[in-house]
Amino acid sequence: MEIVGTGFLARSLRPLAGRHPGTVALAAGESRTSGASDADFAREAALLRDVAKQCAATGQRLVFFSTAATGMYGRAEGPGREDTPVTPYTPYGAHKLALEEQLRDSGVDHLILRLAHLVGPHGRYHQLIPTLFRQVREGAVAMHRGASRDLIRVSDAITIIDLLLAAGLRADTVNVASGFAVPVEDIVDHLAGALGRTPRKEYVDTGVRYDISTEKLRALVPQVADMGFGPDYYRLVLNDFLAADHA
Repeated sequence: MEIVGTGFLARSLRPLAGRHPGTVALAAGESRTSGASDADFAREAALLRDVAKQCAATGQRLVFFSTAATGMYGRAEGPGREDTPVTPYTPYGAHKLALEEQLRDSGVDHLILRLAHLVGPHGRYHQLIPTLFRQVREGAVAMHRGASRDLIRVSDAITIIDLLLAAGLRADTVNVASGFAVPVEDIVDHLAGALGRTPRKEYVDTGVRYDISTEKLRALVPQVADMGFGPDYYRLVLNDFLAADHA
């Protein structure tokens, strides 16, 4: 598999580089869920267009990484599903949904994976868990009241991606998530307990609680049932993060 990109996701995908010939993984897109400009979005759209053309010319399958987070499913009634119409909640979600349509319209052989919040070693500074960790350590956390997030270890996500690619899926969209949304306050409390801190919590009344459906994922990848996903899975994710990056 050819991997396009050099960031957190691209680096995490490297163990799959020797597998899945005829596949290109585009892991070089915009990862900032807030703060990205129209120019940033335009650059990602242009990159996707160029890579899709190359894949069409060579007959390769293109894997595009979209989002299953609040930006995509924040307005969903019930768990966010791949097979129902979506009304994006944020500009980032609208951008990713537009890129999905761009890819489908291109006619290239493809697979779209909507990712939950990946957590792992060397995560980007602006990502959710590094941001919350930094704020807890500094003594004040900005929290959206009632918000929840679905966390998944990047190593588990890569295992799932490997299995999905091996299944030969094409022209399909799949959520890659644990299926268990955790209140952000619980995430902050776990980090605070591990660090021995009692940060000040500054609430904003704009929080969104959402859930990601993993029904399709579990049907395609039965091994998911043995990956430990459940209400307390987030604790393992956070403990791994703390041990790997902040021992």
